[in-house]
Amino acid sequence: EAKAQELHNLMIMNQDFITAETLKNRFIGKEEKVRSLINVFEDHNKRMESLVGQEFEKSTLQRYQTCLMHTKEFMQWQYNVSDIPITKSNFSFLKYFEYYLRSIRKCGNNSAIIYIKNLGKIVRICLGNGWLTVDPYLNYKPKQKAVHREVLTKDELERLYKKKFDIERLALVRDIFVFSCYTGLAYVDVRKLKRSELVKGIDGNLWIFTSRQKTDTMSRIPVLPNALTVIDSYAEHPQCIAEDTLLPVMSNQKLNAYLKEIADLCKIKKLLTFHIARHTFATTVTLNNGVPIESVAKMMGHTNIKTTQIYAKVMDHKISEDMQLLKHKLLSI
Repeated sequence: EAKAQELHNLMIMNQDFITAETLKNRFIGKEEKVRSLINVFEDHNKRMESLVGQEFEKSTLQRYQTCLMHTKEFMQWQYNVSDIPITKSNFSFLKYFEYYLRSIRKCGNNSAIIYIKNLGKIVRICLGNGWLTVDPYLNYKPKQKAVHREVLTKDELERLYKKKFDIERLALVRDIFVFSCYTGLAYVDVRKLKRSELVKGIDGNLWIFTSRQKTDTMSRIPVLPNALTVIDSYAEHPQCIAEDTLLPVMSNQKLNAYLKEIADLCKIKKLLTFHIARHTFATTVTLNNGVPIESVAKMMGHTNIKTTQIYAKVMDHKISEDMQLLKHKLLSI
């Protein structure tokens, strides 16, 4: 009885998971399988790697691999160990990890928070399996700072659309970028877009019916004239015919490299990347032309309208137009 009481006190002191079974196993000397944080993290990454291209993007895997690297280096820095039991992943661990990311790794606020959230997925796996009983994130509420999202103005978009390029690769990249500006589709969704996804909609006009790879939600987008012009331009393109795609899309890395050249030629003083096209669709093309945010959310494949609100940067000219309408109403009273 005294031995059992001693073991029980020791388990309390070590903050071990205590049940009648775990106490009994400790009493009779039966070894318990100690699950460690790094082992669970590595197992998660292996599973994710096998699903790249199906459920996950390669960039998502790379983010978790980087987070794992930071976690390993943090434990060496803070505790001088290569791994810890899952039960030691507590609130204090999170706070020190965040401090390490900000001070030693020099991560910005949002980068640090993203890594903390990545680690959170591993913690949720442990909680779901019963390996961890207390959620260390319960009282931990990190906040991301609002990011200024660059978009093209109406004038810049028009200048880009009308620009004549002598170099074929630049003309192609411009067309793919403009297509995204008028459809709101992300790079990965434009790349996989099949001809069969261009269909006649409820109004008799052409629509794009496609599933977003990131969220696996359906996007239904009426095809605007400028987007249709781009589609028609590549109807007979050999790559499109061979792969049954709407557009001959190259790698994202090449697209972004060529977009910098295009920005210079069009006198656009912004760091042009492909994702700016999606922001431009949400802001310049739709919201600032009076399209309701609910419709924009549906076209962009957002499951939560708060996600759309992040893109919804109202420009000065729209505010001016709205205030002019208000002036007229006030004068007529």
